[in-house]
Amino acid sequence: MPTDVVMPQMGESIAEGTIVRWIKKIGDAIDKDEPLFEISTDKVDAEIPSPGAGVLLEIKVKEGETVPVNSVVAVIGSAGEAVAEVPAPAPVTAAPVAAPPPPVTGPQTLADLRRIKSSPVVRKIAKANNIDITQLNGTGISGRVTKRDIESFVANGGGTRAGVPVSAQAPSMARQSPMIAPPAAFAPGENVRIEKMGVMRKKIADHMVMSIHTSPHVYSAYEVDFGRVDEIRLKYKAKYEAAGTKLTYTAFIAKATIDTIRQFPFSNASIDGENIVYKKDINLGIAVALDQGLIVPVIRSADERNMLGICRAIQDLAARARGKQLKPEEVQGGTFTITNPGIFGALFGLPIISQPQVAILGVGSVDKRVVVVNDMIAVRPMCYLTLGYDHRLIDGADAGRFLQALKDRLQGFDESWM
Repeated sequence: MPTDVVMPQMGESIAEGTIVRWIKKIGDAIDKDEPLFEISTDKVDAEIPSPGAGVLLEIKVKEGETVPVNSVVAVIGSAGEAVAEVPAPAPVTAAPVAAPPPPVTGPQTLADLRRIKSSPVVRKIAKANNIDITQLNGTGISGRVTKRDIESFVANGGGTRAGVPVSAQAPSMARQSPMIAPPAAFAPGENVRIEKMGVMRKKIADHMVMSIHTSPHVYSAYEVDFGRVDEIRLKYKAKYEAAGTKLTYTAFIAKATIDTIRQFPFSNASIDGENIVYKKDINLGIAVALDQGLIVPVIRSADERNMLGICRAIQDLAARARGKQLKPEEVQGGTFTITNPGIFGALFGLPIISQPQVAILGVGSVDKRVVVVNDMIAVRPMCYLTLGYDHRLIDGADAGRFLQALKDRLQGFDESWM
């Protein structure tokens, strides 16, 4: 008996998924739980295991197509087994046709339908940006307003202004301004190669544009002496490796950042209209670079972990992110993010905030530089840390206090934390 393979539900707010790649081809044998295809959703990329053993008889959804969860995407059965045909509907004899029910036009009913067609993530973005979701025409299944729809609407200047809803079809602020309209990407006849954006890259692009349009970004940078961190790292490196994990600079930065966040609650918050939402849990996002983009797995309740636990969590999440084995909940709910362009040699970075967070820490490369220590020339391992922050909530003085406290913790790292 053939087995249907369906698009899985990869999280409470996920309503659809995109087939990125079929790992198996029609006619290939497959074992139960062996990776069958790769999907991309609003939250995570993942390889989906086969629900049973047999042969891949049919692929119903092509690579690049997006379908609702629980849609049948493939069929698995025995070699030579035929896929069951869907019987044609029986002819219907003529019968009196009842008058159609009157159209539903009540404003409350329409608003309820709009809300049903949107996910909790979409409704949250709409609320944060004062958008009347009932005014949007979605591009999702059955007219559902998707995350991409709402982010694109925000990026184009849509929303509620002075209590008057602006529809999705209204000219955006960006379109009205000739200064914002970008020039043509290439001229006719120009020697170019055009490649369609991948699913992950497009979602990153949409989110970055939305974030820039949401938060007024400001940056502060501090230079930190990593001599103390280096000393402790070399001392405990073998011990941590014996415990099955690596003792990296990222772990030291994460530990010091967690303690600094606890000292300054404004860094672990979100803006909800005219309200400030202070998060009691510190869910630390650690950005991981992939071949096709960037993903940010989250260490939940990071402030409840000791140094060894932080090291293990970073290593585990990074490995599973690169292996596309993360669960949807492991890339959701972050309250503060650390990203490390320094691993590629960058002196520092100016990262874009991950909404709805209000701050992000960029870590530069750790390099030996000539500095002045106690009025003497010395060579020290130095690193630039940059804090990108939402100026609606965080002022420069607050950012300075945060970075100074973080600097003090790293330069005077307490060995008892190990």
